[in-house]
Amino acid sequence: MTAAQESVWDYPRPPRVEPRSERVVVRLGGQVIADTTDAVRVLETSHPPVYYLPLDAFPAGVLVPARGTTFCEFKGEAHYFDVVAGGVTVPRGGWTYPKPARGFEALSMRVALYPKHMDSCEVDGEQVTSQEGDFYGGWITKRIIGPFKGGPGTAGW
Repeated sequence: MTAAQESVWDYPRPPRVEPRSERVVVRLGGQVIADTTDAVRVLETSHPPVYYLPLDAFPAGVLVPARGTTFCEFKGEAHYFDVVAGGVTVPRGGWTYPKPARGFEALSMRVALYPKHMDSCEVDGEQVTSQEGDFYGGWITKRIIGPFKGGPGTAGW
């Protein structure tokens, strides 16, 4: 591991939220659906970071409220969005915590996206690799090293 790299095994549990100033660009349906330098990321042991972007970074009509919720023991109740752009719809492709638990207030007006369902997600021009599995939404860059939870056989970590 180099000084510029981060091991997900050094991340805390319970998770931590940290503001970031990297440029985050997301594309879907051949369109840029978000372009911001005002992201936060959630860091949790064994998981690649999950980036949360400001709701107002998305053009009108891209985030369509979807049915159903899930519960995170740390962050609270998650609500979902279908993500729509360029004739493409990703059902429940994004989520938010409108009333997050204490310590996670920074997530209340932000949305996270599953990078594997977008055309591309970039952090400072680097294409993100998505975390394995259907449940997690981690963003892997060359700076982030694992092993990562999410792939086959990792549910019990």
